[in-house]
Amino acid sequence: MNLLQIVNLNLQIGSLPILRDVSFSIAPGEIVAVTGESGSGKSMTALAVMQLLPDRAQVTGRILLGETDLTKVGEARMCALRGNEVGMVFQEPMTALNPVKTIGAQVAETILVHGNEDRATAMTRARDMLARVGLPEERFPLTRYPHELSGGQRQRVVIAMAIARRPRLLIADEPTTALDVTTQAQILTLLKDLVAEFGMGLLMITHDLAVVSDLADRIVVMRHGEVVETGETRALFANMTHPYTRALFEASAHIVDLPETKHAPDPILEVREAVRDYPLPRTTLFGPREYHRAVKGVSFTIRKGDRIGLVGESGCGKSTLTRAILGLERLQGGEIRAFGKPVGPGMNPALRSGLQVVFQDPYGSFNPRHKVSRIVTEPYHLIDNAPTGKAREAAVSEALTAVGLQPSDARKYIHEFSGGQRQRIAIARALIIRPELIIFDEAVSALDVSIRAQILDLIADLSRAYSLSYLFISHDLSVVRTITDRVMVMQDGEIVEEGETGRVFGDPQHPYTRTLVAAAPILPDVRHLKEALNVQS
Repeated sequence: MNLLQIVNLNLQIGSLPILRDVSFSIAPGEIVAVTGESGSGKSMTALAVMQLLPDRAQVTGRILLGETDLTKVGEARMCALRGNEVGMVFQEPMTALNPVKTIGAQVAETILVHGNEDRATAMTRARDMLARVGLPEERFPLTRYPHELSGGQRQRVVIAMAIARRPRLLIADEPTTALDVTTQAQILTLLKDLVAEFGMGLLMITHDLAVVSDLADRIVVMRHGEVVETGETRALFANMTHPYTRALFEASAHIVDLPETKHAPDPILEVREAVRDYPLPRTTLFGPREYHRAVKGVSFTIRKGDRIGLVGESGCGKSTLTRAILGLERLQGGEIRAFGKPVGPGMNPALRSGLQVVFQDPYGSFNPRHKVSRIVTEPYHLIDNAPTGKAREAAVSEALTAVGLQPSDARKYIHEFSGGQRQRIAIARALIIRPELIIFDEAVSALDVSIRAQILDLIADLSRAYSLSYLFISHDLSVVRTITDRVMVMQDGEIVEEGETGRVFGDPQHPYTRTLVAAAPILPDVRHLKEALNVQS
C-alpha cells in the first residue's frame, strides 16, 4: 500500500499553469527523489502536498495520504495533519527558525501545537529529538539560539522539528544545497537513518542527481511542471531515455575545458602569515577578554595566470580570509600585499580596483532600484578618468556581451533576470575595469547544475579571452576540480594541504583532505550499472 499517491495533479495560479498531470507514489520506508531545474515544479508539488498554496491556486487531481485526499481536506484538518502526519524540512534553516526563540523551545512548540502533552513532557521529547539528530544536550544546550549554531546544526534543528511527532511522511526541500560536503553527507545519512528507524516515507527535492544517487530508491525527473521520466534509481541511471534526464546527468558531471595559461613570475597577491582574531563575549564582568583565532598564520602567493581553489568546511576561515584580502578587515598579525602594496581597510581605491569579487548571492549584492547599466559600472568609482557617455555605454555592452547577455539587457532591472543571468551580471561587473584578480566566493553553489555548467564554461572562456587570474572559493569539490589548476585545503584557520588540483584530490595526503574527498557526492558509473543490471537479468 502506498503512503502517498499523487494522481494526475494539475495546478495553476490565476491563468498560469504550473503543474501538468503529475503522478507518482511513495511507499512506507521508501525514499523518492524529485529532481529538476528551478521552475520545474518540484517545490510546488511539495507545497501542494502540504496544502500551502497561494490563494489563487486551482488544483485538480488527487493527492492521497493513505486514504485521505488532501485536495478535499479543510484547513482545520490540514493543520492537524501537518506535523502529525507530514513534516517538512525547508532549504534555508535560518529563515525557517525563529531567531528569538531557543532551539529547545522551537522543537517543543511543534510537539505542543500538534499534541496534548504538557510543556515538561514536550521539552523532554524535544531533548530526545535533538539528540537523535546529532545535537545532544551536553554539547548543544536547549537554551541555545539559532544564530549560535552553524548551518548544518541549524538544519538538524529543523529536521528535529519536522520529525518531533513521528510523521508518516517527511518532505525535504533542497535540505543540503548550501552546506559543505561533509555536513551534506552527514545530513543525507541522517535522513536515510531516520527513514529506516521510523519507517516513514521521504520525498527528497533536489536539483543535483549526484546528491541522491546513493540515497533515493526511485527518482522522478520534472521539467516545466511535468514528469518526464521516473524509475528505480539504478535502472534510471543505466537507461536514461529522456533527453532532459541525460542533460541533467551530463551537467552534474560537467568538465570544463580550461585553456593553458602562462604564469608570470611577479606576484599579484601575497599573503604572509596572516592572522585574524575575533573577540569572544565576556563570561565574567571583570574577566580578561578572550579571542577566537579564525585565521592562523596563512601564507600563499597568486601570480598572473594562476587559477587557484580554496576549499574547506563552513567555519574554517575561508570567508574571513576573503574579507581580509579585499581589505575589509584588519589583520592582527602577518600581512597581505597586492601588486606590491599593503592591503587593508582604507586602502587606495586604485589598489582596490585590481581586486574584484563575485559573491554567492548576486541578488543580495545588487541594488534592486538600479538598472543593469548602473550596476555593472559600479566599479568605475575606483578608477580615474572613467569613461562617460557613448564610451561608457560601449563598455557596458562589451561586458554584457562577454558574459553571454545582450547589450539591450543594460536597460532592465535585476528582478527581470534568472539566477544564472544575475550571476553573469555579477561577473560582468567584476570584469568591466579589467581587474588583475577576481575572487569567486561560492559563486555557483546556489545554481542549478545546468546553469552551473554554463557559468563554469563562461569562466573558462573568459580565462581564454582575458587571461583571468582568480581565487575560486567553494565547498563543492567537483567544481573546484574542474575550474582550477591548484587548490588549497583549509581547516580550522590553517592551510593543511595545497598543490596541483588533480594530485590533491586524486591522492590526498592530509586526513582532512581525505575526509572531504570521501564525503563528496559522485555520480554512478553508467557503464558499470548497465553491466550489473544485465548480469542480474
